[in-house]
Amino acid sequence: MKAWRVHEFGPPETMQLERVPVPSPGPGEVLVRVHAAGVGPWDGWVRGGRSALPQPLPLTLGSDLSGEIEIVGPDVTGLRVGDKVYGVTNPRFIGAYAEYALASVAMIAHKPTSLTHVEAASVPVIAVTAWQGLFDQAQLTAGQTVLIHGGAGNVGAYAVQLARRAGLRTITTAATNEIAFTRELGADTVVDFQTERFEDAARDVDAVLDLVGGETQNRSFGVLRHGGKLISAVSEPNQELAKKHGVDATFFLVKVTTRHLTDLTDLIDRGNLRTRVGAVLPLADAREAHYILEGQRPPPKGKIVLAVGTE
Repeated sequence: MKAWRVHEFGPPETMQLERVPVPSPGPGEVLVRVHAAGVGPWDGWVRGGRSALPQPLPLTLGSDLSGEIEIVGPDVTGLRVGDKVYGVTNPRFIGAYAEYALASVAMIAHKPTSLTHVEAASVPVIAVTAWQGLFDQAQLTAGQTVLIHGGAGNVGAYAVQLARRAGLRTITTAATNEIAFTRELGADTVVDFQTERFEDAARDVDAVLDLVGGETQNRSFGVLRHGGKLISAVSEPNQELAKKHGVDATFFLVKVTTRHLTDLTDLIDRGNLRTRVGAVLPLADAREAHYILEGQRPPPKGKIVLAVGTE
């Protein structure tokens, strides 16, 4: 089979499209014939040697996928050959940029029937990140207020939609040309970060979901109520600032699970959650996708997906 491999960490040029043996599933795994694979910043971190997890070389890049089960491994129940599934390959977030990939059954679920494989491959990591940031980490409930930074981004767009459905009051930041889109998603208040300060719109919020980092993250401590929570999916917050403002501040790594994916499938198939694919490239152009990640090509509005096989 064809797979995008790296034998040394570095820039996109280190990626090589190679022919490798089709892997065999072990206990708790299935072999998926990949129809589409999502591309995200974490793939660039793995390729560049910046992953938060140990990544022995050589490896095949990619984590998000959608496809059909080809072989069911030992001790696997509830899934059969031919089932259409989506999710993440494994806890190391590798292996999906290929014609076939092994996937842990604890990190996949049946694909939403209303989505194509390309659309489904765009969902797992970013949608589960939004879900876990709001509900597992910040533990927000109906009636509370959340400030979401980057509400038009890939994670942010899901966060805004999920917050609205949960009955949260949502304030979000977005660029001028994304304000209308973010309002369509259900944000109560949209702050144009290019011309306005979010501090003027947000006061004593229950939580901040930080999807931007940097100075935006540091400024966010000042808009939280005492005892509020700053949850970041991008960088470790300053604990001295957290103590000074009397709030909790946490960085978290997403943990994609079958339960989260199944809940998302239900929302998607009921028409309550919309996806946003920004660019679709063939598997052979995965290096081009990584040039986009590195800022060497214009970024699309939405998720980058590699089309691997036919629908």
